[in-house]
Amino acid sequence: MSETTPLTQPTARKAYDGQDLEASKGFHDARHVGAIEDHQSGGDYVKAIVFGGLDGILTSFAIVAGSAGGNLAPSVVLVLGFSNVFADALSMGVGEFLSSKAHNEWVLSERKREQWELEHYPEGEIQEMIDIYIERGMNQEDAKMVINKMAKYPEFFVDIMMAEELQLQVPEDSHKCDSMKEGLVMFLSFAIFGSLPLLGYVIIPLCFSDLPEEALFVSACVVTGLVLFIMGCVKSMFSATHWFISGTETLTLGGACATVAYVIGQYVEQQTGEKA
Repeated sequence: MSETTPLTQPTARKAYDGQDLEASKGFHDARHVGAIEDHQSGGDYVKAIVFGGLDGILTSFAIVAGSAGGNLAPSVVLVLGFSNVFADALSMGVGEFLSSKAHNEWVLSERKREQWELEHYPEGEIQEMIDIYIERGMNQEDAKMVINKMAKYPEFFVDIMMAEELQLQVPEDSHKCDSMKEGLVMFLSFAIFGSLPLLGYVIIPLCFSDLPEEALFVSACVVTGLVLFIMGCVKSMFSATHWFISGTETLTLGGACATVAYVIGQYVEQQTGEKA
């Protein structure tokens, strides 16, 4: 049984971009409730992977660039790089978990308030929803009919109120577990992608012991540039931006960050006259 996930979502995007009506119909016919739920939760993981990965590789490469500009030894680059990457990855993971958990708890507390208001003053809440639907272009008679129909199902109606009045999505019952997963995904993506610019400093000396230190920095630049461009292309699959533009944009921003780090490292090294 097929499921709609962030990896299959581009099928709908591709159908839209190509104005392929049959492909769009086939994609929507294959969807079902469980798949939609998977898609919604999966979107959070995609966000954590993309932003965690970008933060990780940019942070790591900034350290490498700054160290290269400061003319630091490769061993110092590795110590600074890996210690910062994993410390920051843990911090990002914990931060993602706590922020997601706090947000879900706040949303649920707002839902309890809306539920209490519906129980004690249903006519007021119903009128609020009618007014919202009228503002969106529905005539008064249709709005009353739709809202009164939905109000017959209190649990469902409260969720609709949350979305329409507060623009809040009520989390699933497994939100605590989901928060932990989001934190873990953020940690892993930050640590894995953040380690990539440092791999050249580990692998290349094992294969080519006589290469100059500059070659290590060049390898880090090449690896980081490729990964940034690829991540930008992947990110475009979940937005309306063309893959080449998204990849180039991500690569350019990453290069700008690294340039700033390199120039500052070089300046500080020149001012202090010290070499690690």
